[in-house]
Formats: sequence, structure tokens, C-alpha cells
Amino acid sequence: MSGHNKWSTIKHKKGKEDAKRGKIFTKLARAIIVAAKEGGVDPEYNPALKTAIEKAKAENMPNDNIERSLKKAAGGLDSSNYETIIYEGYGPEGIAVIVECLTDNRNRTAPDVRHAFDKHGGNLGQSGSVLFMFNKKGVIEIETSNAKEEELLDFALENGASDFETDQDVYTIYSDVSDFISLRDALQKKGYKLSECDLQYVPTNYVKISNEENIKKMVKMIEQLEDNDDVQNVYHNWEIPEDLDIE
Repeated sequence: MSGHNKWSTIKHKKGKEDAKRGKIFTKLARAIIVAAKEGGVDPEYNPALKTAIEKAKAENMPNDNIERSLKKAAGGLDSSNYETIIYEGYGPEGIAVIVECLTDNRNRTAPDVRHAFDKHGGNLGQSGSVLFMFNKKGVIEIETSNAKEEELLDFALENGASDFETDQDVYTIYSDVSDFISLRDALQKKGYKLSECDLQYVPTNYVKISNEENIKKMVKMIEQLEDNDDVQNVYHNWEIPEDLDIE
């Protein structure tokens, strides 16, 4: 299971998601608005928008919020000019970190991201410094309670999946970027409920952190980055301990 997804699962178990739901909705709304501005407000003709809406629904974002974001984009009510920026760096013990941002002011975002790295024993790197350690893939999650493993595995592989992992709570399906949309649509048409559906940076290998203090620093770094409204996603190649407690 990818470090990003395992982190999300741990937060969910600990109740962290509910505590920050308002902030999560703000980020999701921003992604919907940007996708709609760039490709139109009809998700059937705008794959990026459809993905953004699916991600919002997976986070239980109310339909009213989604519709409000679409109306803002369609009516030109949001005048912000957002751009996607990727920051790369290292956490404690050389953990590779990718920070995906959607910002209307890079002069605000860059210092905030750098501060999060510096404060918790990491350092911000140059463009390309860690990106080569990751592959961009389609990542789809389905809760184990909503599907039978063998049936789901067979169906996913028949419809473009490149890899399949089973965890205690979720099945994780991977695909090449080119197959992501068709695989997602096939799974939904078949009636599967997707709890996660997005393009993500997946590490080619994972690295453990040996020092307890550095584990705490890594947790704090991720939390500070995720708490930033400009940060959409944080990816890393940290092999998260099964018994991690982030309280």
C-alpha cells in the first residue's frame, strides 16, 4: 500500500479527517474550480474535472459545495489565477518528498513549504531531485467490505489495471495514466464504490526511518504541509510503521 494512501487510512482511523474536513473541502473546491475553468464545466467532456469531482465525493463533500464550485467557475465568480507547482525535497533520514500545490501566489507558497521542511529536519531540493524516484499512476481504492477480492482483481486486470494490492481495509488498484479514465469508468459502471480515485506519484521503493525522534519529525512535517491551504497532496517514499500513532 502506498505511503500516501496508508497515511490517509491512518488519519481516518484516528479521526483526523473529520477534524480538518473544512480545510479538505476548501482544497477540493479549488481543484474543481481550476479544472472547470481549464476544460469546461461538463465532467463528461472534462476528465480532469470528473476526477476532481470523484475525489470530492470520495471525501463526502456535499453536492451543494460541488455545485457551488462549478457555478463559480462557470460564472467567472472566482478571479484567482491558480497554477500547479511541484516542490521536491527530503525529510529526515533522506525520505523523498513531493509536495503538489495549487496556488495563486507562489511567493507565499514557496517560503511556507521551505519552512515546513527546515523546521522538521528536512530540506527543500531542486526540481528533479526526487521526482525520478516516483512514477505517476492512476490509483483507485475500494473498501474490502464493498467487493470480493478475486472478482475485483479479475475485472480490474481485464480493464487496464497494472497492479493490485490488498490491505486489511482496502483494495488498491494501480494503472498507467493512459488507462486511468477508462478503468475508473469501467469500475463505476460495474457498480463498485470508489473510496479513492486520483492520479498520484507512487514511489518505486520505500525507505524506513530508524530513529523514533525522526519519525515524529516526519509526521510533523507532513501534517504542517497538509495544513497549508495551497498544498493539494504530499507524496513520499516513507515505509510507514503499521503501529504508527500520529496523535
